[in-house]
Amino acid sequence: MIEYITNILSYKEREPLLFTNVSFWVFFAVVLTVFSFIYPKKSLRNGFLFLASLFFYYKTSGFFFTILLVSTLSDFLLGKQIFKSKNPLGKKLWLTLSIVINLFILVYFKYAYFFTDAFNELLGTEVVPMNHFAYWSNSFFGSHFRVDKILLPVGVSFFTFQTISYSVDIYRGLIKPVKSLLDFGFFVSFFPQLVAGPIVRASDFIPQLYKDYKLSKQAFGSALFLILNGLLKKMFLADYIAVNFIDRIFANPLSYTGTENLLALYGYSLQVYADFSGYTDIAIGLALLLGFQLPTNFNSPYKASSVAGFWKRWHISLSSWLKDYLYIPMGGNRSGSTFSYVSMAIIVFFVSLIAANWWVPIGCIGTGFILVGFGKVYSPFKNWLNTNINLMMTMLIGGLWHGASWNFVVWGGLNGLGLVVYKLWQKVSPWGDKTKWYNRFIGIFITFNFITFTRTWFRSDSFQTASNVLNQITTHLDLHRLPEILWGYKNVFIVMLIGYIIHWLPTNIKTWYKVAFIQTHFSVKVIACFIVSFFIYQVLTTELQPFIYFAF
Repeated sequence: MIEYITNILSYKEREPLLFTNVSFWVFFAVVLTVFSFIYPKKSLRNGFLFLASLFFYYKTSGFFFTILLVSTLSDFLLGKQIFKSKNPLGKKLWLTLSIVINLFILVYFKYAYFFTDAFNELLGTEVVPMNHFAYWSNSFFGSHFRVDKILLPVGVSFFTFQTISYSVDIYRGLIKPVKSLLDFGFFVSFFPQLVAGPIVRASDFIPQLYKDYKLSKQAFGSALFLILNGLLKKMFLADYIAVNFIDRIFANPLSYTGTENLLALYGYSLQVYADFSGYTDIAIGLALLLGFQLPTNFNSPYKASSVAGFWKRWHISLSSWLKDYLYIPMGGNRSGSTFSYVSMAIIVFFVSLIAANWWVPIGCIGTGFILVGFGKVYSPFKNWLNTNINLMMTMLIGGLWHGASWNFVVWGGLNGLGLVVYKLWQKVSPWGDKTKWYNRFIGIFITFNFITFTRTWFRSDSFQTASNVLNQITTHLDLHRLPEILWGYKNVFIVMLIGYIIHWLPTNIKTWYKVAFIQTHFSVKVIACFIVSFFIYQVLTTELQPFIYFAF
């Protein structure tokens, strides 16, 4: 019996608690059962959910839960110092320390190998990264973690942004520090959204910690609908088309025709949406059952008729975070600022390391001087440059947030360029009147294809793979084989067609069937759960696929 319990409680790298795993739903059932007895006592409720969230993160990432604790404790204490400080300079210093600690954690785990490889390439050294956190743990606690390998903690990009928002919101006077460490820990680690968002802001979530628990019939129905919808998106749409088509193409694009590569790109646009929005649907639904409201993260993004509209509908919590904590502090669309040029210097530094070539920073700096010089001669260009530099910097940083590689630099840069071009184009566009259906159709068509094109770099595991995909599309399209390809992968394309049709359904139709489900009798909901579970079991792939954004 003791061995069985130990087995359940111990961390197993190959058995993380995923929404798509039965073990997670057993965990959630236990959490919900205990929660049902203690929910009236807010402090006990919040403390219990904090401990449950730590256990969830431990089962997902092992000893990395200590990193989460370090981030939680440091920001809890620094938040109090920011609030207490009466001196503006003191507030800024405490805020700076908070940001530096969070970014250090993010950079250390996410970019350690990137910096080391670039350093070795530039200087001809053979420095090997060491996991200092594992070394300290082994020294102080007698653990046996590997010190020769630095693994990326799941969700580190999400919870560091979350704690940064807490410190910044206190500095801006939007919120007061949380009094209880357990309450703050719960805010940082709330398990439904901990590892892949949506990114929750302190000013939105912390007030909910002190509200009474309420779960109306409508909220319960909505939560159940979101969970079932998310599971179907992930396991029926995303995983099926990935395993049976997309992954095969991107593993070796030169072995397939340009048509297959092109269809794989369109398939990936559906996969990444179904995978990521499926996760956030489940997360929002689970949080609702526990009485907490998480922000909407997706709003039918492929219905957007412009690149700007797309980024208001896609990964909304990250887009709005970058806007409020990066783009606007830079100066927004008004002008460039010191922050803008510091950000530019950081990006040039990253790109230089990626290139591992001294000519890259020299070229970037030279280009910068030329642009500034031309702006001094021609003032309209200077105004244009000042109002758009912040947009490009924000998108490039958003790309690097996903990872330090040429692929993400190109992906972020293309999306930034798309936003800049759209700002110019909308002034002269003959299709600007979106009240006309054909203008909306043209806008949606162009936007969807542009976003799909940029995903070439987002999906590819290397710059060479992305080049191979585009090479096949442009030189070996072989459209005459389209009927053969469609028939050979008919089940995959039927699933893709179903996914896109549902995505592009009018909002009122989606609202209608969601409301209809919410209003059904409890017994109907139970039957729906059994039907969805049985259906998912039938289409389940041989090996559970991790959520795409777990890698970020």
